[in-house]
Amino acid sequence: MSELPTPTVLRDPIITVLSRPAFTEPAHLGVQWIGEGTDGERLAEFAGRLCYMSQRNPAGRSTREYLENIKKQGHGSVLEHANYSLLLEGVSRSLTHELVRHRAGFAYSQLSQRYVDESDACFVMPPAMQGDAALETAWTAQIASALGTYTALVESLMQRYQWVDDKVHRRKMAREAARGVLPNSTETKIVVTGNARAWRTMLELRSSEAAELEIRRMAIAVLRVLQTEAPAFFGDFSIYTADDKREAATVGYHKV
Repeated sequence: MSELPTPTVLRDPIITVLSRPAFTEPAHLGVQWIGEGTDGERLAEFAGRLCYMSQRNPAGRSTREYLENIKKQGHGSVLEHANYSLLLEGVSRSLTHELVRHRAGFAYSQLSQRYVDESDACFVMPPAMQGDAALETAWTAQIASALGTYTALVESLMQRYQWVDDKVHRRKMAREAARGVLPNSTETKIVVTGNARAWRTMLELRSSEAAELEIRRMAIAVLRVLQTEAPAFFGDFSIYTADDKREAATVGYHKV
């Protein structure tokens, strides 16, 4: 019997910013800007001021004060102009099955198990198992077995489909069949683009104590990144340690 492969186990997500708004102010509708503001924040302020032609800033608000008032009033539509694209790695397919349920305001592009060879795939250990030696050992053994089965099935299926002349198509046929034995913990990579309002809604739901632990951990990681990118959009979220000794977050302005 061949030795089982040693799977690579991941314990935390990796979040990379791929794109952020670039705002070009029209010269004939210049705003009296006050204070600091990112391009995304100023784009939202410009859009809001256009509605009332208040570019002269009669209330004398800074960009972040203006957007704080926007959130307070619940006028979240202007936040939809600012889009942020993130690369999520070190997340499981179980997580992305939940994430892609957030449709409005989002776009997704995810790694395809049908085309990509998963014989050297990584696996995301569920947070609930981390730190318990017995649970980690049992989980890792199951992952190694699944990975070994996948690799063997791909080899056998490639032999079965030898009559297919197109090698690319043959590999696709083998991988699409063999992937059925891979667990939900298989790591995937996904590009997620969302407007600031959509990100806020997802983060409010998925960073709460009621959220599943892995997606909650991912939401906290994304929140930290977006708070750095655009504090005026996401600064009303507060991260804290919940009773289960894991991080969660609450939002100041509900469903902006």
